[in-house]
Amino acid sequence: MANSSDNALNLRIFRTMATATGLSVAVSALFGPWRFTTGLLVGGLLALFNHRWLKNSAAAAIQLSTAGGAPRLRLAQFLLRYLVMAAVVFATVTLDLVSLPAVLAGLGTFVVAMLVEAFREFYFAIIEREEIS
Repeated sequence: MANSSDNALNLRIFRTMATATGLSVAVSALFGPWRFTTGLLVGGLLALFNHRWLKNSAAAAIQLSTAGGAPRLRLAQFLLRYLVMAAVVFATVTLDLVSLPAVLAGLGTFVVAMLVEAFREFYFAIIEREEIS
């Protein structure tokens, strides 16, 4: 049962991140410069990519701590996630395709998703007097 609620939580966070990315890109496309809009898009996509890859990386880190031997492939995957993200940000900023503050704001969609989830849980815990799921 805990696995089902964990999957539901991950799905809600992913959907909220995707929604926040879409809304921010849409508003920026109407009112902001193209480099800022592109930066929000790149940052938001990297945040979504990071969230998906984090599941595997966290599992790899836990497996490393519990297993006697260190699976090198899982450790490489854990580090590769950061290298890929850094390379994409470096390349797009160096080529002057995006605004760095916009990329960082796009990466912040995880924070938005966590705040939305916290408000959701507070609503169910306080207003509806239910247990936190």
